[in-house]
Amino acid sequence: MKRLMRAAGAALVLLAGSALPALAQSTVRVGSTPTGIPFTFLDTKTNTIQGVMVDVITAIGKEAGFAVQVEPLQFSTLIAALTAKKIDVISAAMFITPPRQEVIAFSAPVYTYGEGLIVQKSDTKAYTAFADLKGETVGAQVGTAFVEPLKKSGQFTDVKVYDTSSDLMRDVNSGRVKAAFADSPILAYNIKLGNFPNLRLVESYKPVVIGSVGIGVRKDDTALLAKIDAGLAKLKESGELARILEKWGLQPSANPS
Repeated sequence: MKRLMRAAGAALVLLAGSALPALAQSTVRVGSTPTGIPFTFLDTKTNTIQGVMVDVITAIGKEAGFAVQVEPLQFSTLIAALTAKKIDVISAAMFITPPRQEVIAFSAPVYTYGEGLIVQKSDTKAYTAFADLKGETVGAQVGTAFVEPLKKSGQFTDVKVYDTSSDLMRDVNSGRVKAAFADSPILAYNIKLGNFPNLRLVESYKPVVIGSVGIGVRKDDTALLAKIDAGLAKLKESGELARILEKWGLQPSANPS
């Protein structure tokens, strides 16, 4: 009987010990945007945010031992929400740029690309640079790294700024603006889905702003950043990151080392 009691006690200790990691697991609030497919978007079937960057941070969480709670936010509000501690992490199509690095810290690069140019299908000109659209009104999304270069170029009559990439694509589609610049994978994915049948992505265009998407945290969250970087490195080594990119139609070859 004593041996049975000791065995039962040992089993309870083992069970309690195995439960500790789950109980101790922290939840990280992740800011992502409801627009920006394939990086982040609202899946209307599940009413949840899905996409590349949601899959990436979720996979990193599994490696690092934290759960992920995704919070839908507009792109332009992400950094303010992070610094105000309304969220703990930004995982969206956000470029690592020097101005942003003055405010928040970033992980190692997740994916690298440049801006794309869209015009109506009826416009067959082989645009290659800003200068080819001199004097025109163009669009870009607020808060993106593309707005300032467009304005500073002095090539355009006006640079209209939109809340979402869908809004700017809609205005090009309807002819309200001549052209628009945005994240090339987002533009390509939307056109592939047939959401904007009157648009084409200009293949001849050479991007000016080439950057890498990273995961953002507050500057003083060094321990969290270290966990994210370690988890991201494991995803790259195992091939999991490449599988996530491929799932959403992005070429693994564009993934930085």
